[in-house]
Amino acid sequence: MSNQAEQERINHVYRQWHGGAALDRYAWHRPEIVRQAAARARVLAALLPATVGRDLSAVRAIDIGCGNGAFLRQLIDWGALPAHLAGTELQPDRLEHAHAHTAPGVRWHLGQLDDFADASVDLVSAHTVFSSILDEDLRRALAAQMWRVLRPGGWTMIFDFRYDNPRNPNVRKVSDVELLRFWPTETRHYRTLVLAPPLGRVLARLPRLLPELLETLVPPLRSHFVYMAKKE
Repeated sequence: MSNQAEQERINHVYRQWHGGAALDRYAWHRPEIVRQAAARARVLAALLPATVGRDLSAVRAIDIGCGNGAFLRQLIDWGALPAHLAGTELQPDRLEHAHAHTAPGVRWHLGQLDDFADASVDLVSAHTVFSSILDEDLRRALAAQMWRVLRPGGWTMIFDFRYDNPRNPNVRKVSDVELLRFWPTETRHYRTLVLAPPLGRVLARLPRLLPELLETLVPPLRSHFVYMAKKE
């Protein structure tokens, strides 16, 4: 499959995903979504001070596939300056939503990373982006672009799936081997988190302590990871 064909496939899948039952499944108020967001925030709140530093006011960052802008708003809440942040997206309606609901000053870009300069940012992130790319060459090309825009000493951040979803042929897990091949560096962090979504939805009806205990005590049940790699 050519890169262009793969990109068109991804665009088609995401256009179908917008709205309806799929959107309701991931609504912000659902208990399992609230728990996922809290788990991710806890991991990021531990990793960011250990990587880019505790003071985010000087950090320059790009979020790839920024969606509705949630991660960039999280960085702003934690002290990042909007003028130092950028979000890229391939879906115009999602980019418009992010722009409308985020503090002024963030740079919004429809398209790829081509317009961003070499070694220009301290942090480049991609949240559930790589699992949406089935083509290995396109994954490798995006990883190379992320490495290109990072300054020496900067960090990539990947939040994604560590398991395949047998019910969704449009996503593919991101393996440990791929992460090391994409960003070969000695300085890296890997954290697993979040109960597998089908299990999380079932347990959402039970007292909060049970899913939290399972997530803490049974690591194989965690379906996602956060990976950060430093550009030496």
